[in-house]
Amino acid sequence: MARLGRWMAGISLALALLLAGPLWMLASGGVEMEGHWGAASRAPAGLAPAPEAAPEALVQVYAARAWGWRGAFGVHTWLATREAGAAEWRLHHVLSWRTPALVSTATTTPDRAWYGSPPRLLADYRGARAAALIPAIEAAVAAYPVPNAYRAWPGPNSNTFIAWLLREVEGLDAVLPATAVGKDYLLDGSLAPAPGGAGFTASLGGVLGLTLGRVDGLELNLLGLGVGVDPRRPALKLPGLGRLGMPAQVMGQDGE
Repeated sequence: MARLGRWMAGISLALALLLAGPLWMLASGGVEMEGHWGAASRAPAGLAPAPEAAPEALVQVYAARAWGWRGAFGVHTWLATREAGAAEWRLHHVLSWRTPALVSTATTTPDRAWYGSPPRLLADYRGARAAALIPAIEAAVAAYPVPNAYRAWPGPNSNTFIAWLLREVEGLDAVLPATAVGKDYLLDGSLAPAPGGAGFTASLGGVLGLTLGRVDGLELNLLGLGVGVDPRRPALKLPGLGRLGMPAQVMGQDGE
């Protein structure tokens, strides 16, 4: 009985530590909770250049806190492409309220706030590199194996979809936040390349896993929540709170 008690106490402590960050986000007002989600800001963040300022081909990956209590745990991610000389972008992500869940739409503002939460840029490919990626991205989007599926936890969701795209399209990499719940839900077995490239992700149903990569660092997935460290750009990765330390590299910039 004493051993069982210690085991239960250990599990309780681990759960408390995992939930401390999300609970802090809720208590500190770090997520948008007031009003109706439909009335929340959708203002552009100024991260997507206008065609006249950057007429070349572009590929960008974004992340922003989810609305309401889900935002205490994680972010929503999406990917946008724009052909050279085009006036509009093509935006790809997965939504819980749409059928099919996989949505690809034309927009002039791919960097809009996600219902009150301003986005962060995770990858920014331009010029010839972006032009070469776009056809492969479009083909991968069309081949996504579960376009009608959505489950907030442990996946598949939009983070699952974006991580899958990063693994499928050679040359397209991004460091997804530890708060991208669902990114470790693998659709093709239990082992896959790391989203940032040069590494791997091993996962059991998206609830227990490990990612190790040159730019991803070391990250444990415990019940879908990410805990890790990035020694290359020193930072801790904590559930709910996300990255504490140097910001992650925006892939596609600085030759990466």
